[in-house]
Amino acid sequence: MEHDFRARLRRGERLIGTMVTLPSPEVTEVLSSVGFDWLFLDAEHGVLATHDLQALLQAGGPAMPGVVRVSAAAEVPIKKALDIGAAGIIVPQVNSAAQAEQVVRLARYSPLGVRGVGIGRAHGYGLRLQEYLASANDQIAVIVQVEHIDAVRQIEAIAGVGGIDAVLVGPYDLSASLGRLGDVAHADVQAAIDRVTQVCHDAGVRLGIFGVSAAALQPYLARGYTLLVAGVDTLLLAHAAQALLTELKA
Repeated sequence: MEHDFRARLRRGERLIGTMVTLPSPEVTEVLSSVGFDWLFLDAEHGVLATHDLQALLQAGGPAMPGVVRVSAAAEVPIKKALDIGAAGIIVPQVNSAAQAEQVVRLARYSPLGVRGVGIGRAHGYGLRLQEYLASANDQIAVIVQVEHIDAVRQIEAIAGVGGIDAVLVGPYDLSASLGRLGDVAHADVQAAIDRVTQVCHDAGVRLGIFGVSAAALQPYLARGYTLLVAGVDTLLLAHAAQALLTELKA
């Protein structure tokens, strides 16, 4: 790997990325060229399959960390994402310490975990297998999503799991679990986020969050969040097109 995404994440550097949902290498090439620190490749929602993800990682190039949000906290999606060369994984709906511990084990080779050994893009299609096996446990980032009230209730235990590099708050699913679907500004949702924020700060665990705009993310920058997902490819395209059209019609 030509990047040091995990090391920068653990140091607490501000890492600004954006979400990629379109199976278009060209879109990923454009986003990789404008200065983002990393790309969030979303395989949980939408259409991205393993082959699409690999093409997007190739388009981003070796210097652009592509972190895959896998479809579930399960062995096959985790090892496939890592074998195609992801800089790390983002795992949705991690609601307990036991789940977090299992995620870490699935992302780490023996003796730290149970990740299976296969031949793929991450290993230079076999040409750099031993080199990759020797370094992967140190270089692969493991990020878990706290996006349900059950996870908030267990946040001390989750934050205490060794090998978790960051907690990414999912405000929209969290609002749904509180009966406040989409109302991420509601006091109940904000109180839950406050609790996660304080516990993770106390535990020395890095924090991340998604926001549709810079304005949505500014309050979290002020609260020490360092892993930022700023917007999503479809909305970036749509908003730019709308702004252009509005300006011309005016």
